[in-house]
Amino acid sequence: MKIVKGWNKLWLFLMVLGPGIITSFADNDAGGITTYSIAGSHFGYKLLWVLLLVTVVLALIQEMASRLGVVTGKGLADLIREEFGLRWTLFAMATLLIANSATIISNFAGIAAGFELLGIFKYFSVPIMALFIWILVVKGNYRQIERIFLLLCLLAFSYVISGFLAKPDWGLALRSTFVPHFEFSAHYIFLLVAFIGTTITPWMQFYLQASVVDKGISIRQYKYERLEVVLGAFFTDFISLFIVIACAATLYKHGIRVETAKDAALALVPFAGQFTEYLFAVGLIGAAALTSFIVPLSTSYAICEALGFESGLDRKFREAPIFYGLYAILIVIGACAILIPNISLVFIMYIAQFVQGLLLPVILVFMLLLVNNKRLMGTHVNSRVYNVIVWAMVLILITASLTLVFLI
Repeated sequence: MKIVKGWNKLWLFLMVLGPGIITSFADNDAGGITTYSIAGSHFGYKLLWVLLLVTVVLALIQEMASRLGVVTGKGLADLIREEFGLRWTLFAMATLLIANSATIISNFAGIAAGFELLGIFKYFSVPIMALFIWILVVKGNYRQIERIFLLLCLLAFSYVISGFLAKPDWGLALRSTFVPHFEFSAHYIFLLVAFIGTTITPWMQFYLQASVVDKGISIRQYKYERLEVVLGAFFTDFISLFIVIACAATLYKHGIRVETAKDAALALVPFAGQFTEYLFAVGLIGAAALTSFIVPLSTSYAICEALGFESGLDRKFREAPIFYGLYAILIVIGACAILIPNISLVFIMYIAQFVQGLLLPVILVFMLLLVNNKRLMGTHVNSRVYNVIVWAMVLILITASLTLVFLI
């Protein structure tokens, strides 16, 4: 009987599996890989304590998003419109649009950087990939292709192997993980905001909550979804940890700072040797393409949901012109921004993560107000510990951003 119950629990867990894992995989996108590489190559192990802190906060925020979806049966954009009215909804959607546009541009930069390592110029690769992504989503092959790019993202595990093979200073890495280190410099604080922004992104909360609602997960099943979300958060940051460690043990150790994708690829030399650039290129393209699929689509869904426009891939263009039009515009903006001559692809990926961190508090405040609304959530409101930790993250980001104003 116990064996049967065990199998039933496993089956229920597998049934809800998806939203948390996919969101976590997509979180380690091109901008994430770049930012963690910069952190490791510029500061060694010194930012690992931030990653430990942010992992805990990420798990809490992702759990909040999924709980909001399960209890209310509505997406985050829908709840913001219903609870705060049109003006605040427009403000929230403008914030999301700016943050997501930065993410889309960042990931097209990742696509361009990856193909350039393979010897293909961005003026060819970026328009082709933009058209490829648009056709696949519009023609309804999105889910199948999503799985392919998820598999490509598994190449991120190569950082784990490379991290071990590079023989890092494990004592220093462990100490840096649990002992905070802070530098009162513009470069450090800018990277701190980007580090947080690439780990906890605004788009993730909208995408995760919408996915949970689409799956129709009930309160009775929620404990399995919560487990998946928490595991996803720790899984993605386990990879992030080794990106930093691998770069610290290879690049930082030899005084190499990440300025180009080729520099970032060097962290995989202990594992891939002469095939390093090819491995990094394929992994970067896969991670960037996955997010380039998800973010424009989730942005179109969120904005149309918030403003009451028809949306959905099951509808024809004439039935949902705003949805399809916005999706196409986001793809075009992302691709065209990268085609500007002599633009630094690594800088674009890096600056986009700072924008995410800068705008994240806006979305978190909306989420905190919603999840603590007893009329909406009943007994499922946040605990005091949740509120203290997440509000603290909001204040840290705001303080860091204001500090930069005086330092730059």
